[in-house]
Order: sequence, then C-alpha cells, then structure tokens
Amino acid sequence: MRDTTGLAYTPDIASATQPIYERMKRVMPAVEWPFHAPLVHEINRLKRERNAVILAHNYQTPEIFHGVADIVGDSLALAARATGTDADVIVVAGVHFMAETAKLLNPAKTVLIPDTGAGCSLAESITAADVRLLRERYPGVPVVAYVNTSADVKAEVDICCTSGNAVEVVESLGAPRVIMLPDEYLAKYVATQTSVEIIAWKGHCEVHERFTGDEIREFRNRFDELVVIAHPECPPDVLEAADFVGSTARMVDFVADRRPPRVLMVTECSMSDNIAAAAPETEFVRPCNLCPHMKKITLANILDSLRTLEPRVTIAPEVADRARRSVERMLAVKPR
Repeated sequence: MRDTTGLAYTPDIASATQPIYERMKRVMPAVEWPFHAPLVHEINRLKRERNAVILAHNYQTPEIFHGVADIVGDSLALAARATGTDADVIVVAGVHFMAETAKLLNPAKTVLIPDTGAGCSLAESITAADVRLLRERYPGVPVVAYVNTSADVKAEVDICCTSGNAVEVVESLGAPRVIMLPDEYLAKYVATQTSVEIIAWKGHCEVHERFTGDEIREFRNRFDELVVIAHPECPPDVLEAADFVGSTARMVDFVADRRPPRVLMVTECSMSDNIAAAAPETEFVRPCNLCPHMKKITLANILDSLRTLEPRVTIAPEVADRARRSVERMLAVKPR
C-alpha cells in the first residue's frame, strides 16, 4: 500500500501548483485538482531529490502529461530524447516496451516502470521465436520491428521503427522486400507509401483496431467542418475515411500548424486532452477509446516508484546488446 501521509491539499501546495494547473485547466475541472495537486507537488520535489526525470507518452492522462512529465511525446521522441538526459533515474510513464527502450539507450541509469503490468497488445502479439521462424521462411529478407515490441524481439530483427519514421526505415534498407512486424495495419499503410514489398505480421493494437470507417462517417454526419486525423495503426477503411494520417507527433504538429476549428483524432483518448490543453481555439470531438495498459500508470504509483526506486527495468546483457543495435540503427535513419 502506498504511503500518502502528509499529502494534504494545503494553501501552500495550492499556491505552488497553481501554475501547473493553469496548463491543463481547459481539460480538467477545478474540483479535481485538489486530489492531484499534493501528489504532483511531492513527485516534483522527489524528482529533484533523486535527480530523476519522467518520460510520458502522449497517451498519459493530463495530470501526468502536464503535471509531472519532463519529456513528452511519441515513442520515437521519447527514445531519442532519453539518450540526452543527465538524470540518474528515468521513470517511464508509458508501457513496458517503452521502459525497455529507455533502458537499452541508458544502460547505466536506473529505469523505473511504475506498474510492471502496463503491457501492450502489439508487443504481446509476437515473440523472438516467431521472428526466427519468419527468417527461416523468408531467408535473406530484412526484418523491421515496430518499437511496440519486447527487447527479446528487438534483439532478433535488423532495425526498429516507429509510426513516424516507418517509411524512411523501410527504404533505408535498400531491399526489394521487407518483413514488417508486428502491426498489420501500420505495415499495410507503409506499403501504400513505398514501392518496397511489405510482408506483414498480423498483430493489432486493441485501441486502434476498434475504430471503423462507418464510425468516422457517422461523426462527419453529426459535426460540420470536421477534420479527421488518424493514426496508421487504424484499419485501412478508417485511414481511407480520414483527411490526414500520421504518427502521434505528426498529429500534434497538424493541429498546431493548421489550427482546424473542429477535429476528430482517431487515436487513444487522452491524447486529445493533452493537445486540447494547448489548442483552445480547436474543438476536439472525442471517440474515446482508452488504452487500459497506459492507464495503469498513475500519479500514485509514479510517487511509489520514486520513493522506492522500484520496479526496475532489467534486460539480460546478451539480449540488450543486440536489441540496442536495432534501436540505434533506427535513430540513425535521417528523416525525409
């Protein structure tokens, strides 16, 4: 059980945390803030004491994303920026494969995942043994793994990718055929953007696969001037119904650059909240599919992790060396 002794909402904490609340007040009712503020205040104090940073994915809730995170973004941004921190401790407010990636890139640092049960349906859809069988079936064909995979899988592939750089990674290999895993829909989308033949694994994200093209068309009938932007992990009929397809980072950039008056973000629900906090002129229509794994990360277990420096992420050295190579190759690919 967590120790919450001394975490009352006092006038001093109210004053100290008010600037933080100002960043998210558009998406969080004022009545909720007194429950979050003492935890936010204590986490930020402990970060300084531990020389720690918190990496938070775009799918985290606003009190984490805006309240305690030091580095935010999609999988590629978190992986790239994790290498530049001089902190001794990295807390990953995300899912387990993200924490493993942070550990791969920071082997000498303490990397914490506040809930070891924060998994991923994509990461669980393929194993290292599956990759070895694919190599036997398609000898000589390079293998690209989405970062939504375990370190064991990353150790068996040639290079990693994210939804933001998948096309560039595939084309960087200079091969006529490429195996791409584990997300079938991302692989199918990449196949429409390149002349490289893509051999896809049939893994799916349990959040994105629930969207349908009919659902998008229904939203268009209900809301005038609706701009639909979708993540490439969605099924093909959803992407066909969208106005823009892109990674989480590119979705953020789209809203910031275009400033659409009304937008539907076809991705995990909390991302709309986090972008809406900084885009007051845009109305966000929310088809709210939540990731149950991301939501296992809370302010309370982030605080517990900082207090105890547990649970720690560990990767066997013989796996880490090969998995790290795949991630570093990805980071070396130049964007278009």
